[in-house]
Amino acid sequence: MLLDAYRDLKYLLNRGYRKKYALEFVANHYRLTKGERYLLARCVFSDEWIDEVGRKLLMPEELRGKVIGIDGFNVLITLESLLEGRAILCEDGLVRDLKYQGKYRLNEGTERLLSDLARALGGLGVEKAVFFYGSAVPKSGEVKGLTEKALIREGVNSEVRLVKSPDFELKAFETVATADIGIISKVPHVFDLAAYVGRLAGWEAGDLFELLGKAYSERY
Repeated sequence: MLLDAYRDLKYLLNRGYRKKYALEFVANHYRLTKGERYLLARCVFSDEWIDEVGRKLLMPEELRGKVIGIDGFNVLITLESLLEGRAILCEDGLVRDLKYQGKYRLNEGTERLLSDLARALGGLGVEKAVFFYGSAVPKSGEVKGLTEKALIREGVNSEVRLVKSPDFELKAFETVATADIGIISKVPHVFDLAAYVGRLAGWEAGDLFELLGKAYSERY
């Protein structure tokens, strides 16, 4: 059922249907669960979008000497999801979370993840890393402080900003670290920082097609 839903959604997306309406139609037709709907929403794209992201997606060695704008909470949520085994490699080559989490919540693991992030950025040799956190998110000021400490500790030339709209700020950058399609569509380059840090730590994302194949085999 899930594989059939994927195929139908893919067909509609490739013919220019808006994802919101195509997904609603397909999900209702196949009576998909909330989790199945979320999976398809996060990870299935038109071939046109996949090609666009493929042209923008940078390899780690291409980050050296670049200024990178970082969607702080987006990256942290994805990293937590990788650690918990609740992240997936999507069709466009980016890893996304499956946590149904709207806002990031500061927790006992935040400091460790920020240390991993800072260490990875130091190794990538970026010219400057600029983190953006939404100021309306609870305890964003504390996360900002922890981020600054981690970056200073690793000697990364950086800046951490609390802003009303990280999306707006990030669209002005040449290179960004995010999985947000609204931002990616407006910038020249994207780097999957969360996936890179996860690989260094040995945290692997799930695979969309493995999940689809598993759902198909369980049905038949």
